Amino acid sequence: MARHCTECGFVNTEGANYCQRCGAFQGASAHKPSQATTATYVIDDKTGELRPVDVDEVAGGGGALVIRAGGGRVGQSFPMRGDRMVIGRSPDAEIFLDDVTVSRDHAVLVRRSGGWYLDDSGSLNGTYVNRKRIDSHRLEDADELQVGKYKLTFMAG
Repeated sequence: MARHCTECGFVNTEGANYCQRCGAFQGASAHKPSQATTATYVIDDKTGELRPVDVDEVAGGGGALVIRAGGGRVGQSFPMRGDRMVIGRSPDAEIFLDDVTVSRDHAVLVRRSGGWYLDDSGSLNGTYVNRKRIDSHRLEDADELQVGKYKLTFMAG
């Protein structure tokens, strides 16, 4: 049975130790669901330092996105605030993802009809939820978002 790469989603042949597209390790532990949790942190608004947080505390205010892979920022969380949050490579974006695979104004999170929606902003590489390219998608708890090389998990509040 073929397996999806845990980093880029490429379908590799069964038993492959490394992804044929991106080279990420695909050992046995990568194919088995893990019970381990990712340490979560936020960047302190005042000091700019990394501050460990409880993911339930962060998500409790209305939801959160947590980086699960990409860019050396695994575990960073972004609390869902306000009614609109831009995801992109622009330093002005509320969710700043600094990589050339991310468009400056890649996608936007919008609160409407009692939930959070992810809308692609015409990005070059597309926006994906649960490995399907989307134009707009209502987020559900544990949805996996892919923006460029970053994979993020939505945690409902």
